[in-house]
Amino acid sequence: MVLRFDARDVSGFKLLFSLAIMYGLMSFVVHSVIYTKFIKPLGIDAPLDRFSEARAVEHVRVLSHDIGNRQEGRPGLREAAEYIKAQLERMKERAGSNIRIEIEENVVSGSFAMLFLGHGISFDYRNLTNILMRISSIDSKHSDPSVLVNAHFDTTLGSPGAADCGSCVASLLEIARIIIDSGWVPPRPIILLFNGAEESFLLGANGFMRTHKWRDSIGAFINVEATGTGGLDVVCQSGPGSWPSYVYAQSAIYPMANSAAQDIFPVIPGDTDYRMFSQDYGSIPGLDIIFLFGGYHYHASSDTVDRLLPGSMQARGDNLYSMVKAFAESSKLKNDHERESLGDAHDYNDEQAVFFDYLTWFMIFYSRRIALMLHSIPIAIFLIMPFLLRMMNYGLYCCFVTLYDFVKGMILHATGIMLAIIFPVIFSILRLLFSSYGMNWFANPYLAFLMFTPISLIGLLIPRTVFRVLPLSQDVSILKTSKEALSDEARFWGAFGFYALLTLAYLLAGFTGGFLTFFASASMLLAWISFYLSINFCGHQSVRWRFETYFTAQGSSLVWKSTVFYVIPLIPCLTHSVYFGGALVQFFIEKIGMMGSLPPPYGFYIPDIAIAATVGIATGWSLGPLISICGNWLARSSILQFLLHLGVIAWALSSQFFPYSTDAPKRVILQHSFLTADANQIVDSSYDVAVVDSNSILFLLKHAPEVAKELHIGPEFSFETANMSSQRTFMAIFPVPFLLSRSLKFPAKIDSILKQYTHFPYLHTNNLPMLSRDGSRRVYLELSLGSLEEVWVAILNITGPLSNWSFADNKLSSPETAEGGPPSYICRLTGASHENWTFWLEASNSEDLRVDVAVLDPILVDETKKLKALFPAWADVVAYSSYLSTYIF
Repeated sequence: MVLRFDARDVSGFKLLFSLAIMYGLMSFVVHSVIYTKFIKPLGIDAPLDRFSEARAVEHVRVLSHDIGNRQEGRPGLREAAEYIKAQLERMKERAGSNIRIEIEENVVSGSFAMLFLGHGISFDYRNLTNILMRISSIDSKHSDPSVLVNAHFDTTLGSPGAADCGSCVASLLEIARIIIDSGWVPPRPIILLFNGAEESFLLGANGFMRTHKWRDSIGAFINVEATGTGGLDVVCQSGPGSWPSYVYAQSAIYPMANSAAQDIFPVIPGDTDYRMFSQDYGSIPGLDIIFLFGGYHYHASSDTVDRLLPGSMQARGDNLYSMVKAFAESSKLKNDHERESLGDAHDYNDEQAVFFDYLTWFMIFYSRRIALMLHSIPIAIFLIMPFLLRMMNYGLYCCFVTLYDFVKGMILHATGIMLAIIFPVIFSILRLLFSSYGMNWFANPYLAFLMFTPISLIGLLIPRTVFRVLPLSQDVSILKTSKEALSDEARFWGAFGFYALLTLAYLLAGFTGGFLTFFASASMLLAWISFYLSINFCGHQSVRWRFETYFTAQGSSLVWKSTVFYVIPLIPCLTHSVYFGGALVQFFIEKIGMMGSLPPPYGFYIPDIAIAATVGIATGWSLGPLISICGNWLARSSILQFLLHLGVIAWALSSQFFPYSTDAPKRVILQHSFLTADANQIVDSSYDVAVVDSNSILFLLKHAPEVAKELHIGPEFSFETANMSSQRTFMAIFPVPFLLSRSLKFPAKIDSILKQYTHFPYLHTNNLPMLSRDGSRRVYLELSLGSLEEVWVAILNITGPLSNWSFADNKLSSPETAEGGPPSYICRLTGASHENWTFWLEASNSEDLRVDVAVLDPILVDETKKLKALFPAWADVVAYSSYLSTYIF
C-alpha cells in the first residue's frame, strides 16, 4: 500500500510533529517542576539560619527506621513522642535569654461524632499524647495571638510513615531549630503541635482544640501533611476568607498553590487536621499544605526514607519558615476573642480569593471582587466583537447574524472538547473487552498518555473534519469574503467564547478555579492580535483576517508564519495547562490504586474510564486554544489515521506491561479473623483477603502462585465456588469496607493464637439494667480487651432500638446501613488497652440490642506472618488480626 500525501498533508504533519516537540519540551519542564528536580537540597553543614533537608531527613530516618511502628497502641508511638520531646528540650537549652520556650506533653481524652466521607461515626478516645512547643518573646502574654503549625507523628497500619508524616514532624523540628539558632525573636508566639493521633480520625487535633489552654490564642495555623513522598507541596485548602492564601502568596519562596485545588479536594476521599482547626472546632484562618506526589507509597509499607523525593523537603522547609515569619509579623493576626469582636469588619474576612502559581516561579493572587470584574471581561468581548467587526460597514442585522455564527463556532468547539473526553473513554472500554486485566498504565503512567492522548486529539479534530466549512448564517455576497474565511473567523471566536463562558460559569457557581479558562481566553486574545498583526505586517491591510490565504499556494508560507505568530503568545498558557493537567493526571494515577474495588460488572472498567477521561480533559485543555487556527492543518484524514494507528500501537504495547511493580504496588488487605464466644474461647479462624482496586483477588492469586498454594487454591477456583467475606467481617477498619467488593474468606488454624493470648476481648454487663416509666431501658456495659497488648482500635456496631448512649455528649451519630442490613450506629474506641471501657446504651423499648465488637490487633501469629511473606514484591500487604464477637442485650 502506497501512502499519497498532498502539500497540505505534508504541512499538517510538519505542524503535528512541531507541536509534539513543543509539548514534549513543556512536559519535560513540567515533570522537573512537579518532582522538585530544580531545587537543590541543603546539606548537613548548611548555615544554621537556613533550613536543611539533610538535617530534616535524619529526623525522618530515626522516626521511620530506628523507631518504627508508630501506630496507636504500639510502643513505637510512645518512643516517637519521647524522641520529639527530647529534641525540643535540647533546643530549649541553647535558646537565648530574650526568648521564652515552653514545652508540654499534653495527654488528651474526649468523645465526639462527625461525618467522615459521608459515614456517621462516633469516637471515644483516651490518653492520647500530643507534644507542644511554644516559642515567644520573653515579655509575651498567653493571650497574644499566635501562629500554630501542626504535624502528626503517628502512622497508619503497616506503614513506616517516612513521608506521612515523619517528613512533616522533621520539618517542624528543623523550623524550631532555625528559630532558636538564628536568634530571630518572633513578634507573636509560635506554637508547634506534634500531634499523636491523626490517622485515628483526627483525634489528636480534636483533643487539642477541645481542651488546651492555648487554643483561643491561635490567630492562624498551617497544617502540614503528606499524601505521597514529595513533589509539589500544594495548598489544598485555605480559609476562612482569603487572608491565609494572601499571606502565602506574599511569602512563599516556591509558591505551589492554586485555588482550583480547593474545588477538587472535597471530592477526594480523605480528610486532614485542617478540618478540626478551621471548620469543626473553630474558624481559625489557616492553610492545608500537602505533598501530592509519590502517592504509590502513601499508607504503604514502602513509605520509607529512601523514597522521599529529593528537594521536596527543602522547598517545604523554605516555604514554611517564610510563612511562619509572615504570619507572626502580620498586623491582621488576631486571637479568637479579637476575631469575634471584629466580625465582618476584619480585613480579608471575605470570600475565597483566586490564586495560582506559575510553575512554582511566581504566584498570581486577586480577590473575588476583582475576579467578578476580571472574569466578566472575556464574555463581554465575545458579545461585543461582532459589533466591532461588522457594525460600521454592514449594520446591526449583520452584527447579530455574526454573533449567531460565533455561537455555532462555540458549540462546535464544545463538541470537540466533549469528544476529546468521550473518545478515550470508549477506547478504554474496547481495550478492556479484549484484556483479562486493567490498569496496565498504573506502574507506567506514560502509557496512559501514549494510549489516550492521540485518541483524544482525534475527538478534538472531528468537528473540524466533519464541518470543514461551518454552516454560516452570514451572507457571503454582502461581506465579499470567502466562506472559508468566515468559517475560521467564527471558529476562533466560538472557541474564545467557549472559554469565556466557562470562566463566567465558574464565577457564578462560586468556584475559584476560573483562572484556568480566563488564562486561556486572555492568551487567545493576545494570540489573535499577534496573528492579525503578522498578516498585516506581510502586506494584508484588511481589518478582517485573510483566512482565504489558507487555500492558495501563494499564501501557504504566509499562513505558516502567521500560525507561528499565533502559537508563540499561547506558549505560557499552554505550558501552564500542561502543568495543571499533567499534575492532575499523575496524581489520579498514583491514587487510583487505593480508590476501592467496585462491584462487577462495571467496577472493572471504572479506573481505566476515569484515567481516560482525565487524560481527555487535560488534552482538550492543553490543545483546545490551538485548534481554531491550527485545525486547518491538522484536520486531515491522513493525520487522523496516523493518530488512530498511534493509539492502537500504544494499546498493543500496553498489553505487554504488568500493571504493578515494587515502585507501584498493588494494595492488599490480609485480615486474620478470630471469632470469639467469650473471654477465652475461639470459635472460628479465617483469613479474609481483599484488594482495593479493579483487578480482583483472582488476578492476585493467578500471579501469586505461592499464596494460592498456601491457601490450598486449585486451578478451578472461582468466585462462584469461593467463600465470600461480608463487609461486617472488616468492621475493624470501618469505613474502608465500603470500598471493598468480592473479598474472599479462607480457613485458618486456631492453635497458634491460643498460645499467644490467654484472654480475648469480651463485652459484658457491669451493672443491672435501669428501666424507665416510658418503657426505655439503660444497659451498663464493660469491654475488656483481654490480654491483647497493642490494640489499635475497638469498634462497636450497635443495631436495635438504640435511643441514646454515653458517647459523643449523649448524641447518636448518623446511622449506617451495610449490605441491606438494619440501621446501625458505629463507635470507635481508641486509647490505652490495659484499661477496660465502660459505657451505657439506652434502648427505647424491650427489643434486643445487638452489639458487634471488632478489635484490631497489629500483632500476627506465625502462620499469618508466613502467609504475608509469600506475597510477591509488587503487592503491598496490610496485615493484622481482628477479634470479632457478637452480643445480645
